Formats: sequence, structure tokens, C-alpha cells
Amino acid sequence: VQLQASGGGLVQAGGSLRLSCTASTFTLDSSAIGWYRQAPGQAHEWISCISSSGGGTYYANSVKGRFAISRDDAKNTVCLQMNSLKPEDTAVYFCADGRPILSAISSSSMYYHWGQGTQVTVSS
Repeated sequence: VQLQASGGGLVQAGGSLRLSCTASTFTLDSSAIGWYRQAPGQAHEWISCISSSGGGTYYANSVKGRFAISRDDAKNTVCLQMNSLKPEDTAVYFCADGRPILSAISSSSMYYHWGQGTQVTVSS
């Protein structure tokens, strides 16, 4: 079981990127999907999650108002639209599936399967 994050790249500050999370061997529609990022020398940082129904979306304060998470179960894809990017958003971005409880939505222990990340670099 593996998820794959894609869509990263190099962008100038203030620009936008759209990341995608897909799975090739199972469907995502029964799982919540979370996004994390890890900057060099830093710990994993939870940034967003969308519920299995898509009706609940959650964001870290660091990205609230700039990032938007969505899902398209027909395409077996969860997207993270990132706007107004800042140099401090530079990191490898990962997606993971799970069934997190709301009070522990940012805990990595709530997520089961992780995929390879995608590099996002924001230049100043």
C-alpha cells in the first residue's frame, strides 16, 4: 500500500502550486487524508486533513487561509492547493491516509500509510 504525492516544484514567493495525492493499489474514499511537510533539519509538521466524506477540512495555523484541501474520489485523488507561498513553506510534502480523531488530527500515529514526498521550494 503506497500513496504518492506529486506536483511539487520551484516557485517564487507569492506563487501557487497544486499538490496531488494518489494511490495505485487501493481507493482513498474510505479514509481521511492528511498532508505533512518536513523542512531540512526540522520535524514533520502536520498541515492539513480532509475527512473521508470531504465534509471536514482542517488546517494548521501556519497555512490557514492560504492552502485548501479537496478530494475527488472519482479520480482517487486528494489535492492541496497552495497559494501565497512563502520561503518558509519550502519542504518535502507527504500525504498519508488514516482515521484520525479530531482531538489528535495532527498526530502522525493517526495515519497508516505514507507515500513518497514531493519537494516544494519557494524562492524569495
